[in-house]
Amino acid sequence: MKTITVNSRKGGAGKTTVSVSLAMAARQAGLKVVLADMDPLRSSTEILRSRAEAPSMLIETNAGKLWVLQEGCRRNGCDLLVIDTPTHPESEIIHCMTHSDLVLAVTRPTFLDLAAVRETIALVQRTTTPGLVVLNQCPPKRNGEENPVVIDAIQRLRFGKLPVAKSVLRSRIAYQHAFASNCGVTEWDVNSEAAADVLWLLAEISKHLALPRPEKDAPLPRALRRRPQGVSAVRTMQAALKRLVAG
Repeated sequence: MKTITVNSRKGGAGKTTVSVSLAMAARQAGLKVVLADMDPLRSSTEILRSRAEAPSMLIETNAGKLWVLQEGCRRNGCDLLVIDTPTHPESEIIHCMTHSDLVLAVTRPTFLDLAAVRETIALVQRTTTPGLVVLNQCPPKRNGEENPVVIDAIQRLRFGKLPVAKSVLRSRIAYQHAFASNCGVTEWDVNSEAAADVLWLLAEISKHLALPRPEKDAPLPRALRRRPQGVSAVRTMQAALKRLVAG
């Protein structure tokens, strides 16, 4: 079993959006996933608690019970545990990071968010757990060109001590529609651009974690097939996604 801690020290960066989106996409891909909601605001719980399967995939808990939760997940054959962490206290966040296989440091491409993500990066550096910075709520590309705000954010983060995910999550209304329907964006519309963003990020994360292969392959969503990338990059990512996305 693999454990991912999702953190942002600044409210509004979208760590719940990332946590729920990745957890539900991985579950839809055929993995057995548990989402641990450790944020006192219980935003992940608010989105998913009305689902029939919520008792088996959604746990409201805290960092002090993480070891017990992980052991229970292992015994039940869980493939992936995703932790939606609180913004504080620091000690609880570090505890989750220390006992994870990967930390996702979520940030928006704004000046204040980029300043705040340095705190998360500093916490990751106090552990031996690898981390990955995830840019969230980025403006969509225009005419195939990346927004200067995103380019600037990537340049600023390049000199940090954590790698930046090549896959970014854009600001899209599809997330709001999905959450209002108590589901992840890939469940709401797997062919949407928002779903494509999440699936590319999931495929990238899978390389870090060596997630298990689902029982069957499935065709790529249309949005993924038309991504304007280099041929080798497309083939590499298609191979990863075909292993992850179950129909």
